[in-house]
Amino acid sequence: MAVPRFIHVPRAAAIGPALCLLLTGLYAWQKPFREYPGVEYSNFPKPPDWQEKSEWAFARLMYPPVLPRNGGFEFYGSWKEGGSNWTMDYPRSDRHLSAAIRRLTRLHARGVEEPIDLDDGDVYDWPWLYGVEVGHWDLTDSQAKTMREFLLRGGFFMCDDFHGTIEWSFFEASMKKIFPDRPIVEIDSRDAIFHTIYDLDDRYQVPGAQFLESGRIYEKDGKVPHWRGIFDNSGRIMVAICFNMDLGDSWEHADNPEYPAKFSDLGIRLGVNYLIYSMTH
Repeated sequence: MAVPRFIHVPRAAAIGPALCLLLTGLYAWQKPFREYPGVEYSNFPKPPDWQEKSEWAFARLMYPPVLPRNGGFEFYGSWKEGGSNWTMDYPRSDRHLSAAIRRLTRLHARGVEEPIDLDDGDVYDWPWLYGVEVGHWDLTDSQAKTMREFLLRGGFFMCDDFHGTIEWSFFEASMKKIFPDRPIVEIDSRDAIFHTIYDLDDRYQVPGAQFLESGRIYEKDGKVPHWRGIFDNSGRIMVAICFNMDLGDSWEHADNPEYPAKFSDLGIRLGVNYLIYSMTH
């Protein structure tokens, strides 16, 4: 078994030293930046600090999609070259949240994201991982094994932007490959993840940009928002599941005057809380 590049440390007094070691490791391990063609954006402008070494970077999960008849797509021949479900909102969403992290916390966040391919084995260098449209993913057994190892070593996976019964079934199929024996549960509002920076007891459904045309907050049959999770044996949330909502769009459109600010307000606060929780638990 490979030596883990980061290890979960319990909360107590060890958090400070552990966090310092973790952040120091990130400086050392960050690989050269690469940008892929997105579904919605191409040649999106890079921020001035895009080459800057930092304590944290937005790591975005790359994944193979389900068959096209089930809503998956690959515009460029292979999901490994972009233009697939995993690039939805990319890179505008990632960069907006990264900018918010810099403004709202003391964490030194890099201005650009890092796409992560589980087949490359470098996911262990990035302790916070985000997956979009996971109602369309189809992880291989090998990828699921790597994700499981990543999470059990102390990694954190946040997933978002999937809606309704059918997309939940595809999400759950790959998640059961990762953790066949761990239940997905509703996260209690008293859990620390909702109180690390902001107290988020009063949460509401966050719609995607489709709301601007439809006026409808929900998509498909996903009328009820759910904040779900998978816990490790110590009670730490390893997987934070934002179901029947689209936080990615709330980050992406945070600078869009037509998109209601209250949705971006909650979406960004959830992103901040989840990130800080992941770095301290």
